[in-house]
Amino acid sequence: MNKSPMPVPKQSAFANGLLACLPRIAGQRLAAGLEPVTLTFGEVLYEPGEPIRHVYFPNKSLVSLLTPVNSRLAVEIGMVGVEGMVGIPLALGAGLSPVRALVQGTGAALRMKSAPFLEELRHSLPLQRAVYRYTHTLMAQVAQTAACNCFHVAQERLARWLLMTRDRVQSDDFPLMQEFDSYILGVRRVGVTKAAGQLQKRNLIEYSGGNIRIVDGRGLEAASCSCYQVPRTIH
Repeated sequence: MNKSPMPVPKQSAFANGLLACLPRIAGQRLAAGLEPVTLTFGEVLYEPGEPIRHVYFPNKSLVSLLTPVNSRLAVEIGMVGVEGMVGIPLALGAGLSPVRALVQGTGAALRMKSAPFLEELRHSLPLQRAVYRYTHTLMAQVAQTAACNCFHVAQERLARWLLMTRDRVQSDDFPLMQEFDSYILGVRRVGVTKAAGQLQKRNLIEYSGGNIRIVDGRGLEAASCSCYQVPRTIH
């Protein structure tokens, strides 16, 4: 497996990267309000306009942030995995979600109710720093995704998406279900299928039955657009 560019410190009790950045005492205080949960593929954590009742810190799970276009269409504008937190608007003073938070990869996470999270955020400077730093990184990812969707071809965008997914689930193997294809790149399903086929012909990935395996991570990075690298340099 390719080495993840977002390693989690081994000395931390937390697998989630944002939580792993906290000093021991701050982490212990927060841990009292955290509960382990399993996020299931296809599960919706929030819809636009709904109250954010919990924040989530993924460990092995992956959550897509989607902007609905109408009752049938939506496009992915960001993703959250082991590096971050789902529910950032709450930390910025907004109690309603502006996006649909959809679980793209089944796996473990830690969950915390909104009220105790906000209480801890008010009193913990280390938590504030970690959350705001991650917010900056997520904003950069969202902005880069918007530019990428406008200017780059489907094959480059899919390569970028696959690399970003690998980094967040920390695995070269993960599902890519057809019903979510249009969310990923904002193109029709046939466009994603064609792009995946092109990457497979180049021996960069193996794709069958809705499952993806990255065979050549370095080659996939070369096939990706420059948008993959930009948010990784911002911390």
